[in-house]
Amino acid sequence: MSGRRSAQGHDQLAAAAPPVWHELLAATQQLEQAFGDMQDFEFTVENGRLWLLQTRAGKRTAQATARIALDLADEGVISLDEARRRTEGLGEDQLAVPRVVTEDGAAQPLAQAVSAAHGVAIGEIVLDEAAARARQAAGATVLLLRQDAETRDLAALDIAAGLLTARGARTSHAAVVARQLGKVCLVGCEQLVIDTPHRRVRLGGEELAEGEVLTLDGGSGAIWRGAVRTVREVPQDLMARLAALRAG
Repeated sequence: MSGRRSAQGHDQLAAAAPPVWHELLAATQQLEQAFGDMQDFEFTVENGRLWLLQTRAGKRTAQATARIALDLADEGVISLDEARRRTEGLGEDQLAVPRVVTEDGAAQPLAQAVSAAHGVAIGEIVLDEAAARARQAAGATVLLLRQDAETRDLAALDIAAGLLTARGARTSHAAVVARQLGKVCLVGCEQLVIDTPHRRVRLGGEELAEGEVLTLDGGSGAIWRGAVRTVREVPQDLMARLAALRAG
């Protein structure tokens, strides 16, 4: 949770401790059935034994709100009326999402990271709260780059449009907070090296100074140098499912 380590994924857990993995899957299904909603829960494994620590309804985007409600209704976890209630007021404006558009032959991304919060964020590189506040005061949009985001970085994250870390995982505290704040968040970028004394970073073999512009693509996890063109798209498959729900 601290973000100081890049956590391994579920495949590694399943391979290292199959009984725990199967018990965890059963627990997730039980929690979802009991609460009738997608859960954000915490657990630990000690001496081969699974411990569930806490659970709560998970934070989600508008698009995820619609998809989760529809899926739960399809599975019979919630009623169609409840699905209609949860998706009431969600239309094209709320469900449209930005997508990076690259022309054929365009430059490749500088680096790749793990997406922890979707969206697209474009802004200047800042390395701490002081730089974030100074550039915000000058009217700039900023992206916070950190080795691993900690609690003390919350003020800077609140200012920034997005967060990029060299370490961490989707479940790290910084990623959870970023999602709650509606920020684009990419974590675990092994190609990111931060040189704080010289106010520079290295990404994918290229040197960038603080203040240079990056584009963070929360959809693919790609990191682009400069401001990349974006478009807003409405998922037509989702709109069709919502139309069918509301017509029923």
